[in-house]
Amino acid sequence: MSTIEVNNLLAQMRQMTAQVRPAETAFKAAPAAGQPDFSALLKQSIASVGQTQMEAGRMAASFERGDAGADLGRTMIAMQKADLSLRSMVTVRNKLVDAYKDIMNMPV
Repeated sequence: MSTIEVNNLLAQMRQMTAQVRPAETAFKAAPAAGQPDFSALLKQSIASVGQTQMEAGRMAASFERGDAGADLGRTMIAMQKADLSLRSMVTVRNKLVDAYKDIMNMPV
């Protein structure tokens, strides 16, 4: 990996961490309901991945049309962010499915 790729990856990881931290503080400040709302967090994450995918698609289409202001660098970064967020979401999904299978196969 080149230095540029490593720095880009680190910047994306920091950005993703910053996006998760507000959600963590929201869980700590949750009222006496007890459990944090996992389904709301999951829906928000899926919506965020979808929004990232849509934005990357718009930027790519704009660049392909040759629109003024369409920048190759920003388009490529948006595409990489979309790819990384989708791969992360698929990994989380796979882990959830594995955990579900493990729980369902537990002897009672």
